[in-house]
Amino acid sequence: MTHRTRTTALIAVTAAGALAACGGPGTATDKTSAAPQLTASATTKEGTLSIITKFADPKYAPYFEKVATAYQSANPGVKVDLQQVGDQPFKDKIRVLSASKQLPDIYFSWAGDFANKFVRAGLAADLTSVIGPDTDWGKTFSPAALKAFQYDGKSYGVPINLDAKYMAYNTAIFDKVGVTKPATLEDLLSTCGTLKAAGYTPIAFGNQYGWPAIHFMTQLNAMDVPEATRSTDYNPATGAFTDGGYAKALEQFKQINDACFESGSNGLSHETAQANFLSGKAAMHFLESVEFSGLTEKGGAPADLANNWDFFRLPPAGDAAGDKGALTGAPDGFMVNSASKNAALAVDFLKFMTSKENGATMTKDIGWLSSVQGTATAENSFPQLETALKDISSANSFAIWLDTVTNAEVANAYLSGVQGILDGSQTPADVMKGVQSAAEKAKKSVG
Repeated sequence: MTHRTRTTALIAVTAAGALAACGGPGTATDKTSAAPQLTASATTKEGTLSIITKFADPKYAPYFEKVATAYQSANPGVKVDLQQVGDQPFKDKIRVLSASKQLPDIYFSWAGDFANKFVRAGLAADLTSVIGPDTDWGKTFSPAALKAFQYDGKSYGVPINLDAKYMAYNTAIFDKVGVTKPATLEDLLSTCGTLKAAGYTPIAFGNQYGWPAIHFMTQLNAMDVPEATRSTDYNPATGAFTDGGYAKALEQFKQINDACFESGSNGLSHETAQANFLSGKAAMHFLESVEFSGLTEKGGAPADLANNWDFFRLPPAGDAAGDKGALTGAPDGFMVNSASKNAALAVDFLKFMTSKENGATMTKDIGWLSSVQGTATAENSFPQLETALKDISSANSFAIWLDTVTNAEVANAYLSGVQGILDGSQTPADVMKGVQSAAEKAKKSVG
């Protein structure tokens, strides 16, 4: 989901960190070995299955209610106790449920360190035997989505949707000015110069909420720092952030700011930036795929834009040393309580929810891309969304949002640091000092 929908992803990380104080996910002791691997199948489908989601929003809740009702109809012996709460109430509730070890059979989780805290605390069932990448069920998912819920090579979550970050661009403006889709970061910076000279804002950008800059940093870090190094640094127990690629990514963000953004972006909202793109004042906008529907006439976009836009991934620098094929984004998902007496039934329900039919219904009903391959079609989506799904499915891996994949201390350091780069009060070197200091604090907090 967009960071706007869930307030900010950083709040989710902070809430997850608060679980540690109550003895839930995030405690220093790694209890992953205590989580049993699920091996049994649901031979007898009866009993009460408890589920909690954070999708109480009336735009999304009916879909999950529909799935629960359909499962009960297909399995008369099963009662689904579906609790749907709002974003912030979910964070509060999951903290209490975790601390008291009263988690339901199935519970929602964001990918990244939020999910990993449940794993480390031994509260998430090991689902490798049923949803690992080599299993029949696992093969139905986008590989990158499946990988987002892995920890130490094991699978602990079931991804339900897909969201990725792309640079949307006005094809009519590009044609008018005579520029083409950039293949490298150097090309992008040059394109920004040409667009600015022609009187356009190259990239619409508003960082009032903090996370838009974090999305740029998520992608730049992924392209400039080897995956193994990032994996070590994003783990609060081992993070150091000494690789030169991190500073290079911040330098590149500064270059993008100087060449492509309007000044004063910390005071502009994401919605204001999007309005500038929709009106044709700006030529590009870095968007999540779940926002694509807002660029269609059905979604309220003017015809001039709705009929003339496409997208591309933020391109890497020519000498990028990280994963050039990584894609910023992450799925939402569900985890199974390791102490559940209905674990096999929980898996059966999640298989039902993530069937190709239900995945297609999700796209049609609420406009989300399903993590299940082949679910976006001409009948339930539009061309750009179909293309996005194919691209996401081909991604080497997800670069999960920096403010959810890292510890809250590190996330806060990045949030304030990139704001400083935007307003000129901090240099990339200043930001890295803050990040490294935060990593040391995070390391101490997890023992």
